[in-house]
Amino acid sequence: MAEDEPLPIHVESDTERGPAQPVVVLLGWAGCQDRHLAKYSAIYSQRGCAIIRYTAPWRKVFFSESFGIKSLQTPAQRLLELLFDYSMENRPVLFHVFSNGGVMLYRYVLEALHTQRPFKNLRVVGTIFDSAPGRRNLRGALRALGTVLLSTNVLLKYFLLFSFAITAVVMRIILYPLTRFVHESHYDALLKAPSRWPELYLYSRADAIIKASDVERMADARQRLGVSTRAVDFSDSAHVSHLRAYPTSYSNLCRTFLSDCVQGAPR
Repeated sequence: MAEDEPLPIHVESDTERGPAQPVVVLLGWAGCQDRHLAKYSAIYSQRGCAIIRYTAPWRKVFFSESFGIKSLQTPAQRLLELLFDYSMENRPVLFHVFSNGGVMLYRYVLEALHTQRPFKNLRVVGTIFDSAPGRRNLRGALRALGTVLLSTNVLLKYFLLFSFAITAVVMRIILYPLTRFVHESHYDALLKAPSRWPELYLYSRADAIIKASDVERMADARQRLGVSTRAVDFSDSAHVSHLRAYPTSYSNLCRTFLSDCVQGAPR
């Protein structure tokens, strides 16, 4: 697949551990560095899993996808192609998705899994959502973008924040009645996604970026569709900081969920 530049995808695969070991695909939050995402790899690599890590560029998350430009379709397809490139297409696959940056990418992964022939036979067994998904929330989005831009020149930072806010107001509020049928939100797309494998939601009421009520609404809606869901509220940990605040319980939840999904998935 042609790309302007190689995608910064990181793959950890050990063929000596056997072809039946699961593959865990980590989809990072906007602005996440791979060294941060690698800490989550340890949860699964200790169990012999192969790991794929990828974080979508924050510019695409905030200035393309947020306004209806489907810039992450190609990276989503490339992630699935990697399973074939590394001869892992017959292994059980778990997705671990962080914040709305990961959700935007995951949306197109789901579409490819259900519409493109090479990917329809992949054995996805479950999905973990960390601090996601969230609905249209301008205040939370500005906080997230501000965090990404912490090390940016001050003038550039405030220019980008102002540009994002103005565009968001125009696109999401003023033009929303005209564009909602053309640019379906990622949240709404996940509400009715055709996937039926189990889902685990890890969130916190202290999250200043993603509202707990959005996560709970999603988990309830998916459960009504027949999806096995579980939502765990960490109460006081910050956005995508649940592992740091509760390393043991977070890791145990992820490992137990993976084990249950693999054992309960059809072969």
